Amino acid sequence: MSAASRVSDGRGVAAERVTTVVASDTEVAGVGTVAILRFAPAEDPDADRPCTLGIEGLARVESAVTTAAERAEAGEIAAVLLTGTGRTFLAGADLHLIRTVTDRALAEQVARAGHRVVAHIADLGVPTIAYLNGTTLGGGLEIALACDFRIADPGVRAVGLPETHLGLLPGWGGCTLLPRLIGPDAALRLIIDNPARNNRTLGAEAAHELGLVDAVLPSGDPGDPDGPLGPALAWIRTALTGQAPARIHAAPESAWQEALQARRAAVEARAAGGAPAPRRALATVGAARTLSRDEAFAREDEALVDLVMTDELRAGLYGFDLLTRRAKHPSGRPSHAGREISAVGIAGAGLMAGQLAMLFAHRLGVPVTMRDLDAERADRGLAAVHAEVDRQVERGRLAPADGAQLKARLRATTDVRDLSGSDLVVEAVFEELDVKREVFAELEEVVAPHAVLATNTSALSVGAMAEALRHPERVVGLHFFNPVAAMPLVEVVRAESADTTAYATAFAVAQACRKTAVAVADAPGFVVNRLLLRLLGEVLGALEEGTSIVDADAALGPMGLPMGPFQLLDLVGPAVAHHVLQALRRGLGERYPDSPGLAEVVRTGRRFVRAEDRPQATSPVDPSIAEVFGSRTVAEPMGPDELLRRVREALADETARLLDEQVVADAGDVDLAMILGAGWPLHNGGLTPYLDRTGASVAVTGERFHAPGVADLPR
Repeated sequence: MSAASRVSDGRGVAAERVTTVVASDTEVAGVGTVAILRFAPAEDPDADRPCTLGIEGLARVESAVTTAAERAEAGEIAAVLLTGTGRTFLAGADLHLIRTVTDRALAEQVARAGHRVVAHIADLGVPTIAYLNGTTLGGGLEIALACDFRIADPGVRAVGLPETHLGLLPGWGGCTLLPRLIGPDAALRLIIDNPARNNRTLGAEAAHELGLVDAVLPSGDPGDPDGPLGPALAWIRTALTGQAPARIHAAPESAWQEALQARRAAVEARAAGGAPAPRRALATVGAARTLSRDEAFAREDEALVDLVMTDELRAGLYGFDLLTRRAKHPSGRPSHAGREISAVGIAGAGLMAGQLAMLFAHRLGVPVTMRDLDAERADRGLAAVHAEVDRQVERGRLAPADGAQLKARLRATTDVRDLSGSDLVVEAVFEELDVKREVFAELEEVVAPHAVLATNTSALSVGAMAEALRHPERVVGLHFFNPVAAMPLVEVVRAESADTTAYATAFAVAQACRKTAVAVADAPGFVVNRLLLRLLGEVLGALEEGTSIVDADAALGPMGLPMGPFQLLDLVGPAVAHHVLQALRRGLGERYPDSPGLAEVVRTGRRFVRAEDRPQATSPVDPSIAEVFGSRTVAEPMGPDELLRRVREALADETARLLDEQVVADAGDVDLAMILGAGWPLHNGGLTPYLDRTGASVAVTGERFHAPGVADLPR
């Protein structure tokens, strides 16, 4: 692959998928005529696709609401009910439109159009009710907030304001209306806290408990005269006779200050890491307390436009597109259906093996057998998995009956022949090539000819493991990340010898486990570990040259990573990091440095951070760890700025090598892997947009990874 072919070509953005409004009337006893405004796809009003709002869609909604207001003033209608189509109320603003915005004037047009719609709904002369029939996100929720009442179907699973997750803020009234409805602390939970927690959303019952929804009502029988809206229309009588709960939350100033202060440090830290949206949202919510509605809306307009015109937002939207589109259709996935899996074997019964066993038993719904060398290990592994099932039942994540069924699918053994009936066997043993070769050789003697063999290796060559087998074509890599239940990425590794059936089976298994698969070539470290260890290698190398622990700890703050390098080393485990670093040094060369200090940390069992248990992003670094580093000090060790520059350029170099070696299809796969496998921030688009934005890609390779406008502000 030539250097020029590394550059992403900026594909054109699709035109707006217009949302229209289907208006109808119905009579409600004791109320009168209720106007129903249903958001629907313009091209097919009955199509079940998520509706979003762009310029044309907002104009159509505004026109429909204006007509309803005129009818209300004329006494023709007694109430207005807003609802959606299929499984969506409204999915928010059209993000594709946002990506095309090149100047402030257009951004202001979008912001003000949204506020006009919200204001028109809020000012209708008759009661307004939003019936949330499905997904209600972002600008869709803000439109619902403008109504007097909100009702939700019990099946609704996604209600929220994800804007700060993307790099925006709720700019169509959310920062103003939500605190006045449910109070500042609960509002900031939706605006700032939940987006930072993997973009958490609310179900119908949780929204009701929070006061966001006034009632949870099942949809009616389609055969009834009022169809699915029957219960909602009947509830209107309750609302109009004064029996509905009060809408206004009058929080005292002290509650506002406490809610704002509780989040100030976190949003400042995120702003320092390159994510300005949470801080701007916090300030906008705080200002809304004393402003009139129109003044607060104007403040939202200003903040929204400022954020729309940032590179960070465009990188976030690029990353979001990877998560919502590319993740569903992985590049390189074969069209072949793969092998049907009716039983799974796990070679090993340790921590990783147990996590995989529980995942396969739960998601594939098939018997899973773990095998280890002695009864003590096998029994201990099975007991650990059973204990985890019990914890999931206790926490309400599994029904007791489901937990019992899950346990019944799991077993452990010491006899390798007990894996003979498995259609898929995954090895999860010690990360040594010779050990894994022995395991595969043993498995090949007992499994059926059609069985697929997979390795969960994080860095070793899949082809090297398979090369001595009689049937190397059925060996693939399935690299799950730890903790398996939480981490959404699987690197699917195809050795040169693997056939299409084995490779397709690996993708099918990843999909069935509800994981996102990224196709990677059989190269040392694949993608995520190769890049993480390049980063950690630069930091460890700087320590060996005499950079202070304090400077090294502070250096990577502007990258906005989920945790610093020393917290990450402690989380991964110094022994594991040392082992993988050595393997990559052998496989890829001296740019992965030798670190006597890390070897000493492993030998002595020391930790990089002070933490009683699992390290967190906030766990303080132990400064005394510096005493084991400094094996090759230089006259002028790097400070934080120089180390940050060196890390950026090292990552640009390694990414270019990944692409030149065709380890992945393109830069998008690198970014998807780093977002899902390492938690790298959306506002950086994963990695490559950040390297473009900071100039590291040009400094190292002479060009960008993306054409201008793909993952930054079009200029």
